[in-house]
Amino acid sequence: MTPSAQGHLAMLMFSLLVAGSFALGVLVANEIAPVALNAVRFWVACAVMGVAVFATTGIPEGAARAPWRYPALALFLASYFVLMFEGLKTAPAVSAAAVFTLTPILSAGFGWLLLRQRLTGRMAAALAIGATGALWVIFRADISAFLRFDVGRGEAIYFLGCVAHAFYTPLVARLNRGEPAIVFSFGTLLAGAIMLTVYGWPAIQATDWANLSGLVWLTILYTAIFASAATFTLLQFAALKIPSAKVMAYTYLTPSWVIVWQLALGGSMPPALVLGGVVLTVAALYLLLKDDS
Repeated sequence: MTPSAQGHLAMLMFSLLVAGSFALGVLVANEIAPVALNAVRFWVACAVMGVAVFATTGIPEGAARAPWRYPALALFLASYFVLMFEGLKTAPAVSAAAVFTLTPILSAGFGWLLLRQRLTGRMAAALAIGATGALWVIFRADISAFLRFDVGRGEAIYFLGCVAHAFYTPLVARLNRGEPAIVFSFGTLLAGAIMLTVYGWPAIQATDWANLSGLVWLTILYTAIFASAATFTLLQFAALKIPSAKVMAYTYLTPSWVIVWQLALGGSMPPALVLGGVVLTVAALYLLLKDDS
């Protein structure tokens, strides 16, 4: 398998696992403070990733060079996750997933700024189509709401998180100095866990951990193991194999995966008009992944 194919396969798994965090997160977002949930989630993910690191590659001698890189990355990643759960307090899961699909067009801009990665005409068209589909879902197929820019508070909060995530993706490639993806992820997770614990200590102390519902603990474990440890590694691995815009193109699958997750969890299908926007995001993915040669 070519390095490019490996990167694409990694991002396919990434999109599926990320979608689960939307479907579960929207069910528990109002039961626990976002910063408290994510502090525990980062520590659990850090433990899982640490075991994986020491069982496989170990920590290379050069990984400790320029340690400031890890908190720099963690700042953007931790901000993204806290703002995601804050937004999910009021935003429907499919709408939040649609906001996430705006990340590729943002990532393409940051990719040019940090790495001078350029867009082809097809990629630019795909990003425009994907953004249109995302806006169609975000405004729930309501043209008048779009014209008034009547965006929900939760969607607006989460959009700020997506800006942080979009900057994080090319920053990984910019700051990596040859460390394996799993080691780089471990360093980022450790820095993020420390930062969230310090910042969120009042919320952590105020949380009644003994009386949290089983669904909250399931969400913490899922997001820690599958939507943190696994996806961080997949994202960092893919960011070293394929351009940033194509890495983030797989976010266009997220609304579709969220619908599948919601149906599996006993939810209902979104309105047919909203599904039209989801179809546009899938079309954007197809265009972005076509060979530009």
